[in-house]
Amino acid sequence: MQQQKDIMIRVRNVKKKYKIGQIGGGTLRGDLQSWWARKCGKEDPNTLIGTDQRLVGTTFMALNGVSFEVYKGEAVGIIGSNGAGKSTLLKLLTHVTAPTEGDIDLYGRVASMLEVGTGFHPEMTGRENVYLNGAILGMTRAEIDAKMSEIIEFSEVGDFIDTPVKRYSSGMYVKLAFSVAAHLDSEIMIMDEVLAVGDMKFQKKCLGKMRQAARRDGKTVLYVSHNMATIRDLCDRCIVLDQGKIIFDGDVDTGIALYLAAKAQSGNFLDYSDYKRESWCQCDDLRIRNVRFGAESIEALERSEPVRLEMTVDARKSTDSIGLRFEVRDEVGAPLATSCLYGLRMNAGENHLNVEYDLSMLSPAQYNTYFTLFAIGEGGGHSDEDCVPGPRFGMVDTYSDKQIEWNARHWGFIQLPDAKLLPEQE
Repeated sequence: MQQQKDIMIRVRNVKKKYKIGQIGGGTLRGDLQSWWARKCGKEDPNTLIGTDQRLVGTTFMALNGVSFEVYKGEAVGIIGSNGAGKSTLLKLLTHVTAPTEGDIDLYGRVASMLEVGTGFHPEMTGRENVYLNGAILGMTRAEIDAKMSEIIEFSEVGDFIDTPVKRYSSGMYVKLAFSVAAHLDSEIMIMDEVLAVGDMKFQKKCLGKMRQAARRDGKTVLYVSHNMATIRDLCDRCIVLDQGKIIFDGDVDTGIALYLAAKAQSGNFLDYSDYKRESWCQCDDLRIRNVRFGAESIEALERSEPVRLEMTVDARKSTDSIGLRFEVRDEVGAPLATSCLYGLRMNAGENHLNVEYDLSMLSPAQYNTYFTLFAIGEGGGHSDEDCVPGPRFGMVDTYSDKQIEWNARHWGFIQLPDAKLLPEQE
């Protein structure tokens, strides 16, 4: 049982309301109906079925009654779909904005990085910005001087530390900003998914530093990411947000599985006509419109049978050298296997693909999937054009003559062919 003194963050019934551009519903009668429904705590009768119920008249409830506590030394991952309220929560915790209702108590100095260059003045040099951030945290110049060499070395921007940061690339911004947040004397670190801007080597170094901060230095870490493998590796607790509310707070693997299950498509026909792509996927030259699986039920696909599907792709213009990537991931989103189709030509307009996959090496278990269209470049390079989540499916081995039941969680999700006993050599 954690003691009261160990609590570093306490959030109690926090709500955040934003005003939106809509003014009135068009009629006095409709506005009165909506007002009375809100007054009685009922659903607005003038909203369309399927409308986000956080839209209340001229306001939007970004967070709606969020409560949790975080203890010293905990590394807590916060996950959820786009618009779930993750960034709003971090802005409240870092006092960028204030809650409409509820209380937030922080027991320690907070170092945060919510977006590239947060807290940096573009006209000041990297060194001057380090002093500025340290002063904001309440550190003396002598304390900052003691950390300066370590900050510069970790950030890998040593030759440019006395250059105005407005001349930095986004990667240099991230490296210095993270180094400042990680090394200055703060008890709480709050990180949004800005590490995705840095290179892979630096990302690994940052994750190692955050892991060390929580487990060895006793700092409290809050980390928001869409990378489930990172959440699983770094965090020992997971909070899942959905439409401004906490729907899960506990074990990391359970939270990730719940999030991915809610995000995954279901059924053997998937329509992506209205699917909102991630921010990085803004090119509209190629779009996956829908996918239909040949099997009536994808909850129990036979390992011995090939998986067939039909896909419709919309193309803005005729394009050669297109590939299709079918990614298979485990229950918490870690990549397991990929099958690619190369050399496709997409004609302007509607294109139909009939594809067959051999998934017999997958062991009996539950899986998540993604479909990605990519353009093939020279020298093995490629660029992803469209990416959508596929269905959550299950593999079974009804006709197996094996004598034991496969344990995917402990033995692995790839079931290799059985070994053969060779005769003894004479």
